[in-house]
This record gives sequence, structure tokens and C-alpha cells, in this order.
Amino acid sequence: MTPTIRTERLLLEPYDHGDEETFVVLVGDEAVNRYVGDGALSEQDARSLFLRVFPVYEENRFDVWAVREDGRHIGHAEIKPSKTIEGHELVYVLAESAWGRGLGTELAAAIVAYGFGTLGLDRVYATVHEDNAASLHTLGKIGFVHDRDVSNEDGHVTRVLVAHRDRAGEGTLPPRDQHHG
Repeated sequence: MTPTIRTERLLLEPYDHGDEETFVVLVGDEAVNRYVGDGALSEQDARSLFLRVFPVYEENRFDVWAVREDGRHIGHAEIKPSKTIEGHELVYVLAESAWGRGLGTELAAAIVAYGFGTLGLDRVYATVHEDNAASLHTLGKIGFVHDRDVSNEDGHVTRVLVAHRDRAGEGTLPPRDQHHG
């Protein structure tokens, strides 16, 4: 079961059905999703994706969180197995209102700590569009290093980054509190 994780400023908790509208806005935002997968989703696709979160919980497939600051839903985060990279991948997006305040670093560090501590992983991966300098910088601050590049059909390159348990620590902010809920 996906646990609730608290950091200094953030609360990561499983989604509830009341999060649908803010989720739709988040994944439909062009700026937020500029470097994510196929980009911003249409309202219909966003609603469909939101409804697919609940079977993930029911089947205990992987961990997925609504990210909140001061009670407001400001982001989305996951750590999940990926056949593409043959390991567990960190995935997260934050609303534009949350940018530039270190919340991405805090969020990513908490999930990586969860991956190493609770899930017992030796490595956590992240895939980042080559032009996404902010995410590359954020992940570098918490110990991610370049693993390889993947060329995509559309011509851009995805950087595959990895954080190793044995090299983690400095710069990684552990979650303040974790409990299963």
C-alpha cells in the first residue's frame, strides 16, 4: 500500500477522488508537461489517466502520490518498475506555482530515500528530456549521475540518470516521517 510521506514542506499521499479536477489541470498544463512524455494531456485523456490510478492502488502495482503543500495539490509523483530501463523509475511533476523554491529537490530526495529505505532498491532511475535543464540540475543535486542517452523517434534525446544506494547520502534529504495509510 502506498504510504504517506512527509517532508519539511510537502505531504505525499495516495490520491482520492476529490483530486480529479486539480490532477486534470496539472497534467493538462503545457508549461508543466513541456518535457513529459507526449506533453500536456487533453481533458478527456487526463480524466482517463486519473481513473487508472485507483487500480494501481488496488493491485499494489507501484507507489503513486498526490503531492501537497499547505493542503493544496501541487504535484504528482511515482516510483515504479520500468522495463525500458530495467529498474525502478522516479517520475514527478510540479505545478508552475511550485517551481524555483527547492520543492522538486525535496520531493525527489524523499522518493529516492523511500526507494532505498522502504523498497530496498540499490538504484533509482530517472529519465529526463535533454533540454530540461531544471530537472537535470535538481536530480544532480541529490546524487543522480548520467547513465546513458536514448535517442527518440522524434529526434530528441532522453537522458537516463541513476542514483546508487552506495553513493547516496550527501545532498539527499530523507523524509521527515513515513507511515502507511
